[in-house]
This record gives sequence, structure tokens and C-alpha cells, in this order.
Amino acid sequence: MANITTLSEFIVEREKEFPYATGDLSRLLTSIRLAAKLVNREVNKAGLVDEILGETNAHNIQGERQQKLDVYANERFINAMRNQGEVCAVASEENDEHITFDHPISRSGKYVVAMDPLDGSSNIDVNVSIGTIFSIYRRLDPEKVTLDDFLQPGNQQVAAGYVVYGSSTMLVYTTGHGVNGFTLDPSIGVFCLSHPDMKVPADGSIYSVNEGNYFEFAEPVRNYIDACKKQKKSARYIGSLVADFHRNLLKGGIYMYPGTTGKPNGKLRLLYEANPLAMIMEQAGGSATNGTTRILDLKPTELHQRCPLFIGSTAMVEQVMKG
Repeated sequence: MANITTLSEFIVEREKEFPYATGDLSRLLTSIRLAAKLVNREVNKAGLVDEILGETNAHNIQGERQQKLDVYANERFINAMRNQGEVCAVASEENDEHITFDHPISRSGKYVVAMDPLDGSSNIDVNVSIGTIFSIYRRLDPEKVTLDDFLQPGNQQVAAGYVVYGSSTMLVYTTGHGVNGFTLDPSIGVFCLSHPDMKVPADGSIYSVNEGNYFEFAEPVRNYIDACKKQKKSARYIGSLVADFHRNLLKGGIYMYPGTTGKPNGKLRLLYEANPLAMIMEQAGGSATNGTTRILDLKPTELHQRCPLFIGSTAMVEQVMKG
């Protein structure tokens, strides 16, 4: 039987690549791993336990009605990072403002985390893959936490990753030295290295976009979609960003969420979705842009800022940008 490398072993082995290799990253990712396992357990019970399924009476800052599992996932990830001590503050898609940890063990934490604790939550009730997305930055001021800690451009991320809860549960992350994927072995409750040094194909045959908005897209985007159809490329759109992204990362393709006439900035959040996935995609050899600018070069101006997103195989991203 081949040797199995666990996530914990891998992090320790690769820690020398991290610019501040003092064990901090290991502990931070340990907290994310723990929370992901807890959320995975609840996701797997979703069809059996009524209190996990359905909506709450609350809305998040985007005006979206929160799902019960949204709230659960948000609480699990926040608590896990609070208790670990490496994170001093968290910004979540589910909270209006960032949360600063006052616990003595967390006040001196070196990092802030921006996250979408449960991406694709509208698909929970119909048993479609959902996920978690996270983005890690080094705090700017060792004495105090401010909004500026989160409004750093994506090229300042020290790590980014996602978890996809599907037919198997995978955690994929990068620290700027390639992308590696780990699959949860449910028999032992451990994430094991299953996809080392992930690379997206330079070109692909899959395009992922909500074509229901076709007539609200700009003409260059419509032209590209028409070209994909003429070339007999496959349209694949799940409606869970992590699931669509993960498939295209493995198989090659492009995911698009353009602006529309009604929503010129699109729907996706720069901090919680576009930035971390752009870092992963670039580290895997792909590209990510908002249509005019590299995603990782955008300077955020607000916590819940939205931006258009074109991300995937470089040849496909370049083609759609040509109009």
C-alpha cells in the first residue's frame, strides 16, 4: 500500500516555503480543517435532520435569506479560528462587519481571514455540491485591527483555499507555491493528499455561465458565448461557485459571472470569492480577470464589494477578453 500523506504532515513538510514559518500557518489551517469536518458532518445529515435544512428568518447584508446551514457553518468557522489563536479577526459574507476577537489568545494573532462559510447554500435542499472559500492575509498593524486589514489587494494574500462538500469532501489550498488537494477519508476522519501540484489545462472545452442573463450581458460576452456554442464547447453550470470552479480546475474550462445591465458589478464578492479563487487559479497556471483588470491587482474599497469574474484556463480567459 502506498504511503499516505495527511494534510497535517504536508503542512509541516512545506512550512519552510511560507515566509513566516513559525508554525502559525499550520495551526491556522488546522482550525479550518476542523471546522470543515464539522460542517461536512452536518451536510451529510441534511436529508435526515430537519433542523439543518431550510431557511431562517434572517437575511445577510446582501439581502439574501440565510439558510440554517449558512448560520451553522459561519459559527463553526468563526469559533474554530477564535479558539486557535492565530487569527485576530474574521470577515464573513454572513456578517455586516468584520469580527475582531477579544480573547487574550487571539488579540496577538498575526492573520485575518475573509471567508464565504457556505458557498452555494441555495443548493443545500436539493443535494447539490456546496463549499467553503477562505482567504488569509497578514495583519497590517500588530497593535490594532482595522478595516484596512481586509481591504488589501488579492496579491497580498498569504494563503487561500476552498472546501467542496460533494461525492467526496476535498480541501484545496495554496500558499503561493502551487496548489494541492486533500480528500477526506471518512473512515479515519483525516484529509489525505490526493491531488498534488494541481494544474489547470491551458485550454478547455467547458464554459460555465448563467445563460438566463444572456441578454443583459455586454456584447463581447454574448459574442464569446455564441463562439463557444459554434465550437461545440460544453455548457456546465451548477450554480455553486466552488463546484463549478473545482470541475473547471480539474478538467479545463472557464467560469464567468459578468456584470449585467441591472448589476454592472455582477454578483460575486471580491474578498470572499474572487480573490481566493483567483490566487488558486493563477497558482495552478490559469487566469482571472474582472474583464479589464487582473483580479489580484484590484484594490478593495469596501468589505462586501462585488466584481465581475472571468476565471479558468488561460486560453479561454484571453479569448473572452478579446471580445
